Amino acid sequence: MVDLFSDILTLANAQSVITGAFQAGGAWALRFPPPDRIKFFGIVRGACWLQVEGEVADLRLEAGDVFLLSAPRAFVLTTDRQLEPLDAVTVFRDCFASGARLGTGDEFHLLGGHLELDPGSGDLLTAVLPPLMVARAGSPQAAVSHWVLAQLVQERSAELPGAGVASEQLAHLLFIHILRAHLADASQFPPGWLRAITDKQLAPALRLMHGEPGRSWQLGELAKAAGMSRTTFATRFRAAAGVPPLTYLTGWRMRLARRALQDGHTPVATIAYSLGYTSESAFSHAFKRTTGFAPNRLRAPGPPPEQATLETAGAP
Repeated sequence: MVDLFSDILTLANAQSVITGAFQAGGAWALRFPPPDRIKFFGIVRGACWLQVEGEVADLRLEAGDVFLLSAPRAFVLTTDRQLEPLDAVTVFRDCFASGARLGTGDEFHLLGGHLELDPGSGDLLTAVLPPLMVARAGSPQAAVSHWVLAQLVQERSAELPGAGVASEQLAHLLFIHILRAHLADASQFPPGWLRAITDKQLAPALRLMHGEPGRSWQLGELAKAAGMSRTTFATRFRAAAGVPPLTYLTGWRMRLARRALQDGHTPVATIAYSLGYTSESAFSHAFKRTTGFAPNRLRAPGPPPEQATLETAGAP
């Protein structure tokens, strides 16, 4: 069975990296600049307040809580909301593997990381995630986050063989844990693939499209797989995914094509036939209409062209 979630994370080439740690004692406050990528943090020990630019209420965070920021908003972590925060960039400037330290105690310990994404398909995540996501230590998945955080601390401190690779895998598990904690309530997400794959009635049709993207799927076939009439299926799909079913399929094909074009030297004609197009010219026309540029541009010297917007591309 096609795992839709893994399918999309793989296409986005999502890779999690632990980039720093922070320990503190006593009262403290740190202001962080707006992140330039998706960032996530785990509270290993202690508690603090999180103040995010644009959010009305401060959040109290405790050991085991994990939070993710996907929007470029400045934020403050503090134990005392009356304190003037220090600049985090200055505090972390000369800190390396050991991380930053404030005060004389170690009542508080935080690990931080970010997500590296494919330049062409990274918007699969950046376009659908809410600005702030929090997975609480009291959630049903809390045991997982506690274990991952503890293991990350050990990998970073014990200098075990393969610690670098192990830390990357653990960091990615932590990121997936945050997403899983929020998938239970898909209504909070805007229309898009993340909302669509949580709809159990739409999932069978999505698995067909992802499993055989080169097949000439008809609306009636997809509706039948979902156990709905054509009209009901089309309406429900568009409400969840933000685009009609066959537009989603075209967008998914174009993303697969982009990856194939970037990854190797497979002839354009071969890619076209594998995705259901009867000729290279028909594929090239669809690709240019969807992305705004010709397939061969991805193989030209220099940086790849920017990804078209979701509205333009009709992509998931």
